[in-house]
Amino acid sequence: MAKKKENKSEEPIEKKLWKAADKLRKNMDAAEYKHIVLGLIFLKYISDSFEELHQKLTEQESEGADPEDRNEYKAEKVFYVPPKARWSYLLERAKLPTIGKDVDDAMDAIETDNPSLRGVLPKVFAQEKLDKASLGGLIDLIASAVLGTKEAQSKDVLGKVYEYFLGEFALAEGKKGGQFYTPGSVVKLLVEMLEPYEGRVFDPCCGSGGMFVQSEKFIKSHQDMTAPRPSPKGRGSSLNLNPSDRISIYGQESNQTTWRLAKMNLAIRGIDSSNVKWNNEGSFLNDAHKDLKADFIIANPPFNDSDWSGELLREDARWNISGQKLVPPPANANYAWIMHFLYHLSPNGLAGFVLSKGSLTTKTNNEGEIRKALIENDLIDCVVNLPTKLFLNTQIPACLWFMRRNRQNREGQILFIDARNHGFMLNRKNRDLSQEDISQIAGTYHNWRTAPSSPALLPEGEGSYVDIPGFCKSSTTQEVKDLNYVLTPGRYIGLADDEDDFDFAERFNSLKAELEKQIAEEDELNKRISENLAKIVIPEESKFKIG
Repeated sequence: MAKKKENKSEEPIEKKLWKAADKLRKNMDAAEYKHIVLGLIFLKYISDSFEELHQKLTEQESEGADPEDRNEYKAEKVFYVPPKARWSYLLERAKLPTIGKDVDDAMDAIETDNPSLRGVLPKVFAQEKLDKASLGGLIDLIASAVLGTKEAQSKDVLGKVYEYFLGEFALAEGKKGGQFYTPGSVVKLLVEMLEPYEGRVFDPCCGSGGMFVQSEKFIKSHQDMTAPRPSPKGRGSSLNLNPSDRISIYGQESNQTTWRLAKMNLAIRGIDSSNVKWNNEGSFLNDAHKDLKADFIIANPPFNDSDWSGELLREDARWNISGQKLVPPPANANYAWIMHFLYHLSPNGLAGFVLSKGSLTTKTNNEGEIRKALIENDLIDCVVNLPTKLFLNTQIPACLWFMRRNRQNREGQILFIDARNHGFMLNRKNRDLSQEDISQIAGTYHNWRTAPSSPALLPEGEGSYVDIPGFCKSSTTQEVKDLNYVLTPGRYIGLADDEDDFDFAERFNSLKAELEKQIAEEDELNKRISENLAKIVIPEESKFKIG
């Protein structure tokens, strides 16, 4: 009898690599290990790419090619890798006690020969706490993955590995990891809704660069479309150009280690990151792109940031909506970010960004007045209520805002989408959005934008927009005014929204933890009292005698 074939799908390379690499981490903190692993993955990628072209040039030496000419690699947009930085050299030395210094020296050498990488690559491999046997094992492990050849690049092998590792490290780090990583499904949803086909894409709090990477992926995924799509300026355009020729990216990040991740993340995809800037003062105090007017703004700024130096910027030119001066509160940066985005938005630009859900209703310290001005000046295009548990670094309910300066087809209207019931649980703590969820939300927005503004004129069938009870509603500015300029989707879609994000299990666990802490503190206090009482010496003559 013939044996039945096993129908087991092979585990993706990124998952295999992660499991093996995580075992080698041992007791090292994920926040530190991240730079070691991602640095080596980057090094393997550029070495693979270099070696493939080096072999080709070696075979063409008789025709005048020089495999050690840096200009040959520059012409092919390949990083030149000096001999002592090549993976084959490091692999030979992986078992030596000096391997840490060898890798640091390799990173230095690559930066010297490639100016765009200067100050970007990690030099953390010689540190004493990094076990050199584990480092050697990691080099052996990564050697098994082909990452930078033309074939691997066509399959985006490195992109999948790098993104998977970023996500896993963010999970391992918990709240701190969320500072540099926005969940892929949220990034994809923003990009699918914005459709950045062409123009200047700006993220002033860019983290590890995920918004830029997804924008490039979006263009690539639509290159097979034959119909021209509108550019930000309303012109038709062909999609047959290289993504890097279609969009130019501008970014800023205040955390230097995160900025380095972004630069590597973009470099491995051949995306020009020369306008992705770092300074430790951040976008508010030191705006690196003061004169930029962007066609698309995509961002996930830190929620409810109270330390943004608002008191120092009360007279800043950015706090202005159509000639009305409105200063955001110094104790919360949410509305400062909104006005920063608006300031950098081009006349036909579109901005999509993540904020805490409280931003939709707050009236604290001028926030209500700023929101009122945004609505009355017809700048709000769409609001999406997101499910809970999407973000690694916060349990605060989140939403998406979309602002547009030129709203010709939907003047005086705002689309509200309630996606709280969408998504699926990845594990007990984290939720994710499926591709079906993303397509439904983004498709609803696009249908609304392109359909006639009068419901009576809506065409029948696919591509038309209709309100869906419990999911979406197109409301007028007057309706929003009647509800005191509150932008919570449930108020318009028809669901009670006062307690909509209350998580009983989460609240119960929080109260339980608080009670356990109080009991532990009380036990500790009783223990100290008992110990102190035991130390008290009572004079013999003062003791009572019985009998």
